Amino acid sequence: MRLLRRIFLTGLVILLPSIISIYILSLTFNWVDSLLGNLLRQYLGVRIPGLGLLITVSAIFVTGLVANNVFGSRVLKMVENGFANIPLIRPIYTATRQIIDAFSLQRKSVFDSVAMIEYPRKGIYGLGFVTGKNLGEVQAKTSKDVVALFMPTTPNPTSGFLLLVPREDLIPLEMSVEEALKLIISGGVIVPDWPLSPVKTDQHCISLETGS
Repeated sequence: MRLLRRIFLTGLVILLPSIISIYILSLTFNWVDSLLGNLLRQYLGVRIPGLGLLITVSAIFVTGLVANNVFGSRVLKMVENGFANIPLIRPIYTATRQIIDAFSLQRKSVFDSVAMIEYPRKGIYGLGFVTGKNLGEVQAKTSKDVVALFMPTTPNPTSGFLLLVPREDLIPLEMSVEEALKLIISGGVIVPDWPLSPVKTDQHCISLETGS
């Protein structure tokens, strides 16, 4: 029985990642395909699997293409302003827009650097992103030099906690924002290389010298 159990567990460990991946891809495909698929079925009278997905992807691509055009970017800006001025939609749209901007690779400068602190108690460390240093009233009403630290949750980094931490309590890390996000999303499974490779070390030094 032990041999059979070991063989079964071995097969399960090998197949489970593939099964989960296929399941998630299937759910994603069906969800995206249904966005426009149900609407098209009403007009065409027949459901064509994948057509909704194709049109959705095409619409996203066309939107990105238009956004790279000067005239198109102005039109999209007007649409965004329209959503931002609708009372019931404004808080939802604004919050969603800020979250997407914060985690977009095009806006990776939103996170200044990666750091650790002892949280939620001494001896336990949490990983976070430094997001701000000049904190106005917050800084004026404390005797210590504080920074804003966003500590995301796992595996969903779009939610988390804003901590106002004394700079002296921070433990700066050399890993990039992208590497830290991978570490957080994977629950600690994907760990950045350490020590840094010579190439990464050189890039890190260059970024410090250029202030990027």
